[in-house]
Amino acid sequence: MLAIERQTDRMTAFRLALPAGRPHVPGQHMVLRLTAPDGYTAQRSYSITSAPGDGSHIELLVERLDGGEVSGYVHEEVRVGDRLDVRGPFGGWFVWNGNRPAMLFGGGSGVAPLVSMLRAHRDRGASVALRMVVSVRSPQDLPYAREFGDETTVVYTRRTPPGWHRPPGRVDAQTLRSALIPGATAYVCGSSGFAEGTSQLLVEAGVPPGDVRVERYGPTS
Repeated sequence: MLAIERQTDRMTAFRLALPAGRPHVPGQHMVLRLTAPDGYTAQRSYSITSAPGDGSHIELLVERLDGGEVSGYVHEEVRVGDRLDVRGPFGGWFVWNGNRPAMLFGGGSGVAPLVSMLRAHRDRGASVALRMVVSVRSPQDLPYAREFGDETTVVYTRRTPPGWHRPPGRVDAQTLRSALIPGATAYVCGSSGFAEGTSQLLVEAGVPPGDVRVERYGPTS
């Protein structure tokens, strides 16, 4: 473990060194496995948030879930210098290679794979367009807040910062239209409710269903 950085009260970024180069594509994930002294194992998948590099390190965003045996252990017990058992990267559909414009929609910790795409876009100085919409409950629930720029629209569903330009609410058709890019692939990641609602809004706005890629997360994802 190279570094641990708290992003919100419930989300922490873990940066790991990989002994063998494992280059990834933005949107992929790693599987983290824990093994108890009695041989019991538990594993969970976590999206990679770092931009592609030489494969010598990765960053994972882990949200602590109530009763989560893996996320709870990682948050409470893992320290810099510890060794973890990870496999991957995995995933070949919810990925972005930077060759086509992208529209990114993330709810809560569902922003994780999209952050990798955003970082890759900036690192490459990509000429293709990229826009992003992030939906969280409050400013305190926004991971990677310092990284979002003019390409990103933040939607707060319950509490907004002082003087915020719109009242609390979910991603709606008006917000979505501001992020539309003709001919772009849409990437939607979040809870089932967020994923279903946002993907339906995209289709209603005229985005071909084949251009909408959805990844849902849950307590055992």
